[in-house]
Amino acid sequence: MKNKKIKEIKDYDYNETVNIIDKTNPLKLSDLDIELPKEAPTKVISLRLPKELLNKIQAFASQQDISYTAVIKMLLSEGIDQKYIQKST
Repeated sequence: MKNKKIKEIKDYDYNETVNIIDKTNPLKLSDLDIELPKEAPTKVISLRLPKELLNKIQAFASQQDISYTAVIKMLLSEGIDQKYIQKST
């Protein structure tokens, strides 16, 4: 079955699909054996930071060659982990 899907994907890559797609009968994701997660793995939030702190985070991120949002996530995760370790001892 997997090889069939790969062949279909290649067919769509190299052939015109206008005549293949039936606009009157749209497919559902379940028809394509695709399942979306019930809940998104991440949540969008808004966070206000002092400019000086954000500048420091962005500078650090630039030195590490990663995004500043990744640095914020990393620091939050490490801080929470550290608090839990201190609380449990």
